[in-house]
Amino acid sequence: MSAKKILMLVGEFSEEYEIFVFQQAFEAVGHTVDIVCPDTKAGFFLTTSVHDFGPDLMTWSEHRGHNVEITKDFDAVDTADYDAVYLAGGRGPEYIRTYERVREILREFHRDEKPIASICHGLQVLVAVPEVIAGKKVAGLFTTEPEVALTDATYVPIGPKAALRDGLLVTAEGWTALAAFMREFMTVLGTEIIHHPVGALDQAAAAE
Repeated sequence: MSAKKILMLVGEFSEEYEIFVFQQAFEAVGHTVDIVCPDTKAGFFLTTSVHDFGPDLMTWSEHRGHNVEITKDFDAVDTADYDAVYLAGGRGPEYIRTYERVREILREFHRDEKPIASICHGLQVLVAVPEVIAGKKVAGLFTTEPEVALTDATYVPIGPKAALRDGLLVTAEGWTALAAFMREFMTVLGTEIIHHPVGALDQAAAAE
C-alpha cells in the first residue's frame, strides 16, 4: 500500500467525531490528512460541534466540541497534490457549499477521477455540485433526502451504522457509521490492513 494524501473540507461547527476520528484513523495507517476551511489559514483553531440522538429527540441535540487545528491555508489548496477528498458533516457543509472554490475543488476531484467521501450533512456540499453525484446512489443524514431529490442522484436510506460505495464515491448517514465508512473509503484508496498473531512481527525480526 502506498500512502495517500487526503484533503478534508470542514466548516465552523462541523461534526467533531467526523473530523478527529477520521483524521487519526487514516494517519494511524500511514496516510496524510490536511484539514482546510474557507477563509482560514494553517494554524487557525476552528470550533466544532457534537451532535447526538435519542428516543426523546425528534431531530438531534448539539453541543460545542473541541477546537480543531486547520493544517493548510485554504487559498493554497491545489487538488493535484491530493489523492482523495473527504467532506465532514455537522453544520459546516451548509455554509461552505456557498463558496465557489469549494465547489470547484469537488469538480476537480471528480474530473480527475479521484475518490470522494462524504458523511452526514457533507452530502449538502455534493448536492451543490450535482454533476458530481449524477447517476450515483448516495447516503446522508435523513434531512438531506429532499435536497438529493432535486438532483439526478438517488438517496438510499442505509441505516445508522452502514456505508454506501458507488464507484469512487463513499457516503454514510452519520458518525455512528464511521467504522463502516472508513473501511469502505480505505478500500477505495487501496489500503490493506493485515492482521498477524500477537508478537509475530517481533519474533520475525528477532530471527533475522
